[in-house]
Amino acid sequence: MDHTIEAKIKIVSTNIRKIREYRNYTQDYLAMKLGISQNAYSKIELAYTRITLERLIQIAQILEVDSVDLLSTNSENLIRLHTTDLKHNR
Repeated sequence: MDHTIEAKIKIVSTNIRKIREYRNYTQDYLAMKLGISQNAYSKIELAYTRITLERLIQIAQILEVDSVDLLSTNSENLIRLHTTDLKHNR
């Protein structure tokens, strides 16, 4: 069971990184918005730090995605979903 949890945590951290890169945000920018150091933020993306639900929601708001999407979608589908949303909103 722990292996499955670790895999899910890795997926969430990868999703955060991919959306951050898609938005052209730096780790420094997200760290500043979250009130943490760039090093602390980097550990979130590397899945070294377990994040709270509150932190996940904060990150999702900054990245302009639904926090549930960060948990349940792989990064390619997540980017595709938001690319489609952007096209429909124009």
